[in-house]
Amino acid sequence: MAELSLNNISLNYVIYGAGSRSVVTAAKSMTTGVSIRRMKRNRVEVAALDDVTLNARDGDRIGVLGHNGAGKTTLLKVAAGIFKPTAGKIRRVGRIVSIINPSVGLNPILSGHENIAQIALLYGLGRREIEKLSPEIEEFTELGEFLDLPVESYSAGMVTRLAFGVATAFRPEILVADENIGTGDARFIEKAEERMHNMMDQASLLLLASHSIPTIKKLCNRAILMEHGKIVGDGDTDEVIEMYESGKSFLDAK
Repeated sequence: MAELSLNNISLNYVIYGAGSRSVVTAAKSMTTGVSIRRMKRNRVEVAALDDVTLNARDGDRIGVLGHNGAGKTTLLKVAAGIFKPTAGKIRRVGRIVSIINPSVGLNPILSGHENIAQIALLYGLGRREIEKLSPEIEEFTELGEFLDLPVESYSAGMVTRLAFGVATAFRPEILVADENIGTGDARFIEKAEERMHNMMDQASLLLLASHSIPTIKKLCNRAILMEHGKIVGDGDTDEVIEMYESGKSFLDAK
């Protein structure tokens, strides 16, 4: 039984030393459509999420749509527990795995093998499960003997391979994913996309942010549309996609 409930979630970023117009302009440029809540002396409060409510259960495969800066990735990070909301309550039932920034959690001073074991332990796997899972991760990454070396000695592409291989090895009840993550060279990207889509198929509940309309249509049975940190559309995938593609500003229309 998988369940993910976000009730009246808000998340504000506070920027200090914002006494000048240039800092306010910089805050706005952090993301398209950002909402500046209020400004006090040398302080700007940026609303990344604004009173968001989303309820999902077993079988829901939700595509998250919205232009850059609408709040999609922030929503995913709050849902996955990476960010703590300023206000509101979250309920999660079932093992949750997030694929947003896969390299988060890697320890640079540990070897590739040690990182695999450490992250698996964080996901609650036992020693036998880790021993069973590790060879498959190692084969997928194609890192070979580099897995014996500290991760701090890896190139950026090697770090991505290891991180993505580990993050996509677990079978979650709830999968929170951003499809728009780089995974290296063209051949490996194709391999990684196939692996990620297989993982999505196996999850009981999926929350997926993507700019790819074909991907949303293929994988999701429900979609939400975000604008200025708010959910402004929620329902049938085709209907929400039509809203998104129309370019209509739903908040302005209210």
